[in-house]
Amino acid sequence: MKKATFAAGCFWGVEDVFSGIKGVLSTAVGYTGGTTENPTYEEICTGKTGHAEAVEVAFDPDIVTYQDLLAVFWSIHDPTTPDRQGPDVGTQYRSAVFIHDAKQGTLARVSRGELAESGRFRNPIVTEILPAPQFYRAEEYHQGYIGKRRAHLR
Repeated sequence: MKKATFAAGCFWGVEDVFSGIKGVLSTAVGYTGGTTENPTYEEICTGKTGHAEAVEVAFDPDIVTYQDLLAVFWSIHDPTTPDRQGPDVGTQYRSAVFIHDAKQGTLARVSRGELAESGRFRNPIVTEILPAPQFYRAEEYHQGYIGKRRAHLR
């Protein structure tokens, strides 16, 4: 099992996408990249913690590669908008790849460079690629939020 951590706006939708990928063993939503220890959702919403809403993905690299996960990451958000995804605005919604080892760092930088060169976006890619700091699991009501809502509506 390997870990990958991505920030691409509101973590509910990001988690929902990654949780549906074959080879993803589990997902968790939480906060990372900031300075506040054990932050709450209310603290994150102030934008003062420095944390991003993120998804930690546990995956089986024999079934799904890190490159595959990066391709999904790039496809589900706009990596050219600093501190914003759609209507969500603030540093907690920034685009970031939090790497767990040197190989992930190399693969993330290469894929970001290829995307930048592809011409898919007119504006520069602002996605940060940083070592994965402490990941603080979000409150339980945030875990699998979209899946829970979907089940509730049935």
